[in-house]
Amino acid sequence: MGEENKVEDEALQILGLFETLPRLVVFDLDYTIWPFYCECRSKREMPKLYPHVNGIISALKDKGIDMAIASRSPTADIAKTFLGKLEIQSMFVAHEIFSSWTHKTEHFQRIHRRTGVPFNSMLFFDDEDRNIDTVSKMGVTSILVGNGVTLGAFREGLTKFSQTSGSSSTSKSK
Repeated sequence: MGEENKVEDEALQILGLFETLPRLVVFDLDYTIWPFYCECRSKREMPKLYPHVNGIISALKDKGIDMAIASRSPTADIAKTFLGKLEIQSMFVAHEIFSSWTHKTEHFQRIHRRTGVPFNSMLFFDDEDRNIDTVSKMGVTSILVGNGVTLGAFREGLTKFSQTSGSSSTSKSK
């Protein structure tokens, strides 16, 4: 528990460095917040998140920044079960988890309709470059992660968001 609190504190410090913050942070699931594909697991298992994820999502929640999930998983039932077991499903304002050939454009259109947040006010983390490329073309600041969302990827995402948003996005005062 101590390590998670350290990560949350560091994530809050990172958030404090930026004048312009996203209104919505969107996460992929497989190999982005957890180190596996849902379709290769059983609902009976107890999943684990990558080490920095819980602290980062707690910091975003503390700052009042909404979060959503965009996952192209063919086993949405397993993904939703795991979110429940990890007790984090309520942290997300939208759960768009379904198999798709659209490289997440449909996921983001649904998230936009549900939240009203413009694409250029969103920050997205994913482990697949094809999703990053497609979603970036929609105007979403998108970050490719190698070994899940880490504090380094989080800082990179906020830096890129701040640089591309300028004054067109929401400031810290939200």
